[in-house]
Amino acid sequence: MRKKRSRGLLLALVVSAIVIGIILFIMFKLPSGPEKVVRDFYTYEAEGSFDQSWLLFHPDMKVRFPKAKYIETRSHVFMQHMNVETFYFEIGKAKKKKEWRMNKASEVFAWAYEVPVDVTFHSQFGIFTMHQNCYVVKEKGEWLILWDYRF
Repeated sequence: MRKKRSRGLLLALVVSAIVIGIILFIMFKLPSGPEKVVRDFYTYEAEGSFDQSWLLFHPDMKVRFPKAKYIETRSHVFMQHMNVETFYFEIGKAKKKKEWRMNKASEVFAWAYEVPVDVTFHSQFGIFTMHQNCYVVKEKGEWLILWDYRF
């Protein structure tokens, strides 16, 4: 009787440890909301689906880049001028920023997440990598992207 009880306890401990391990893995390894929206954005960009990536912009970015203009400019610069067919990207860890703004005249966001991105292009000019920090804020329950124009 005692052996059955200790085996049951051991089995319960092992199962609990596995469940906790899976939960911790999901929490620390899968991209967070800010990282996920940036990954989705650059996945669309790499596919040339600029209309889909534009949808992930914050309304302030959509004012800066009307949809048709964004699609035209993005495809013109990357696909035509640089002769890039696709690119690869790496996304870093999101860092929480307090009282961030897109530019000197824009709204101040109580919190934004800075997500570093390295984009590697294979182009007619060779291989080169561009670094850009994306800023992600939650607007009406949705994570949306902004770029930094504080120059």
